[in-house]
Amino acid sequence: MWKKLVWLLLVLVLLAACTQGSPGQGQGQGQGSGSGQGQGGGQGQGQGGGQGQGQGQGQAQAQPTQGVAEAQPTTAAPTATTAQEAVQPAAPFPGLPLPYDRGRFFSGSGACTACHTKQTDQAGTDVSVDSQWRSSMMANTARDPYWLATVRSESIQAPQHAEVIQGECANCHTPMAEVTLVADGQAVPLLDQGLLAAAHPLHNLARDGVSCTLCHQIEPDNFEQPGLHSGSFLIDMQLPEGERLAYGLFPSGANLVTVMQSSSGFIPQQSAHVGQAEMCAACHDLYTPYLDAAGEIAGEFGEQLIYSEWKNSAYAKTTSCQACHMPQAQGSVKLSITGGPARSPYYQHIFVGGNAFMLRMLQQNGQALQVSAAPEHFDASIARTEQQLSTKTATLTLDQARVSNGELMANVTIENLAGHKFPGGYPSRRAWLQVRLLDKDGKVIFESGAVEATGAITGNDNDIDATRYEPHYTLLTDPEQVQIYEAIMVNSDGEVTTTLLRGARYVKDNRLLPSGFQSNAEQPELDPQGEASLDASFTGGGDTLTLQLPLGQAPGPFTLEVSLLYQTIGFRWAENLLQKSGAEIDLFSQLYQALPNLPVIVATAQLTITP
Repeated sequence: MWKKLVWLLLVLVLLAACTQGSPGQGQGQGQGSGSGQGQGGGQGQGQGGGQGQGQGQGQAQAQPTQGVAEAQPTTAAPTATTAQEAVQPAAPFPGLPLPYDRGRFFSGSGACTACHTKQTDQAGTDVSVDSQWRSSMMANTARDPYWLATVRSESIQAPQHAEVIQGECANCHTPMAEVTLVADGQAVPLLDQGLLAAAHPLHNLARDGVSCTLCHQIEPDNFEQPGLHSGSFLIDMQLPEGERLAYGLFPSGANLVTVMQSSSGFIPQQSAHVGQAEMCAACHDLYTPYLDAAGEIAGEFGEQLIYSEWKNSAYAKTTSCQACHMPQAQGSVKLSITGGPARSPYYQHIFVGGNAFMLRMLQQNGQALQVSAAPEHFDASIARTEQQLSTKTATLTLDQARVSNGELMANVTIENLAGHKFPGGYPSRRAWLQVRLLDKDGKVIFESGAVEATGAITGNDNDIDATRYEPHYTLLTDPEQVQIYEAIMVNSDGEVTTTLLRGARYVKDNRLLPSGFQSNAEQPELDPQGEASLDASFTGGGDTLTLQLPLGQAPGPFTLEVSLLYQTIGFRWAENLLQKSGAEIDLFSQLYQALPNLPVIVATAQLTITP
């Protein structure tokens, strides 16, 4: 009888279903504090304070600030808030139900979240898998319109390799459907009549992204395999349907095992390996094949190597990927509404990263992209992302400021707080310094790294000319010089490219290194490339740049403002993509044009100097 009651209950459930204050030094002594607050589609604000001392001939006042803000363009353009209101649909899309599909190897996320919902921590905060995961980029890997447009573009440029391209992308973006097809010896098409077509029998599993029964099936033996990258996660393919294991940190009682097996088809199995960084390695170390000018596969390219960057840093001994991207809830949390004790530590399924721009695009175009998250879910994810960027990503310090021979001199030091390179991941991401010098009347007498309404950076060689790029600088003296932390790809002929299939190597990689970074002879591609490799001040943990700014006849005191800005889709990457045509590219173009590509202010510092 009790089994019938449990089953009735289950049916009912299913139906219901950083910136720190940085010191400044100038010509004298001073102290100051500041706060910053930014506007955007999400929520968040930041405050910072700091003290500074100066040495020299005048007086300096440091005002370091921090905040969740978006840098505004130098030319007329709508603010982020205005633009978002303009494209927000009259009736916000409420989000689709999560799928309950059950296959031989996987079940849809709805079969799991029916019970893993209504979870709160000891502060009363909602930490439910159901509400947190569905608005993450992990849940939306197959809905990401930028990714879809890129897959189409790459397939158009190399149609003879379209099957390989789409199969490689499916490994990590539609993994449950991909594993299912590969097990049957079938090709893995994504576009047209492939997995992402509504009529395909595996469509729901494909659109479910990186879902519950994918991650929780990864075997502990997977970590012992050589070459753990590029979608090479290991799943036991021999266990029959209904008896497959789902790994978790905690043991489960017999009654909960019965409920979970009935609901999802999986048996919970305790294993500590799900809390290890290697869980993330298979998809966050990615090597892709590249083509020569004749269209033949010529080698392999380390497109993004976040796990390896972490492994070769000081963080590998102290901090897992989960610690930052799945932060612990406060106190103990009940894992399921079906009962059982509260457990600790509970890692939240928020998978916080740095892509607030795409989260906004998904939120504002929910119906077109068929998302499962409601607007309020995206609000929470955007707020967490912006908080991560403003408090846990980087700090900025100004010091050794002085005026001499009609020039203002100062050092800018950036500390990378991330456990991998910053920016990390896909190479379209970039960060840069916006440097502004103002006279006593507030007139700008020097500016480098200004933001344009298009999302381009004023003076950036690559935004102006696709064949060129900005070098890494140790000394900044001219407004046309912009310090951009980025990865620039070249093809087998040495030409700058944003086509992944032609990316043979990085000719420039000055993305900020994590603390304690050590070179690895087996992975030389991890090392800085270009001028940064020769810069003694570019080390594990950050970079120091000297400013030498002309003052002309401008009257003092002078105010120096420096900000570290971050953008997930660089102007050149978007521009090159939008020059092509295809259904997915056209859709992305429409969505991209409606959402201002304004960078996020990661850190900022201010210094006032009296000659």
